Amino acid sequence: MQITLSQFAGFCDGVRRAFDIVDNLEDARIKKPVFVLGSLVHNKDVVRRIEEKGIKKIDKEWFMRAKEGEIGTVIITAHGVGPQIYGLAKEKNIDVIDTTCPKVIKVQRLAQAYSKRGYAIILVGDKEHKEVKSIFEWGNGRATIVSDREDLKNIHLVQSEKIIILSQTTQSQDFVDEVYKFVKGKYPAAEIADTICLATNQRQGEVKKIARENDAVIVIGSTESANSTRLYEIAKSLNKKSVFIESDEAMPECGFFKGVRKVAVTAGASTPDWIIERVVARLEGCKNSLNAV
Repeated sequence: MQITLSQFAGFCDGVRRAFDIVDNLEDARIKKPVFVLGSLVHNKDVVRRIEEKGIKKIDKEWFMRAKEGEIGTVIITAHGVGPQIYGLAKEKNIDVIDTTCPKVIKVQRLAQAYSKRGYAIILVGDKEHKEVKSIFEWGNGRATIVSDREDLKNIHLVQSEKIIILSQTTQSQDFVDEVYKFVKGKYPAAEIADTICLATNQRQGEVKKIARENDAVIVIGSTESANSTRLYEIAKSLNKKSVFIESDEAMPECGFFKGVRKVAVTAGASTPDWIIERVVARLEGCKNSLNAV
């Protein structure tokens, strides 16, 4: 059995940057107590490693209720937050360690700029995702969020309006193209800004290729991770013997690979190298046991 590991598997630059910032914090210089606003990375192993450093996760509601002194430092995750959080942190004398991905910041600022210029914003992304919520807030809450084809039917804008289409950085390129085609057909003056990050495009492009060229595909990532879920959806649509796992502990039994000549492994942007290595090691074990039969 031939095992192929995607060249784009694992942490993207934005997630690696966030993880490295937090993993290398100099404890003595940080105002205590320290909290991270949500999951730094959608991966249980990474969250556990951060908690071992004494950094606990809190949600937005807890942060909003916190009295001055209850939070010394708050860590903003790579997904970003809206401007309200920065304002409250300043008001409550809370230090901020901002790990927002630079590519997400770009979309936030575009939303802010287009909103000020009077544009109607169509934001392509998952409604409940932190990144989408942050972009929506930077756009002054003026965006129409499109998460699926059903949402397209609910777009009601004035023909004379200036319209810009933005997207979550980890959105499916195919779906964004579909939205643009639909909106452009209805509102010819609509514009689009390319806000899908290069790493996402590379992963999605490659997973289409490896799904066709291999007998089975393993996608590693959390179901909470938008980009990981997207990779699995693409793989499954092209290769029915595709599986979605969070770690090596969820690997299928070796019998699953009986008759499989070639298997490919890819992973979402929130998956650390050590989990990918363990999955590949388990596959190697299956390969050896199947060869021995």
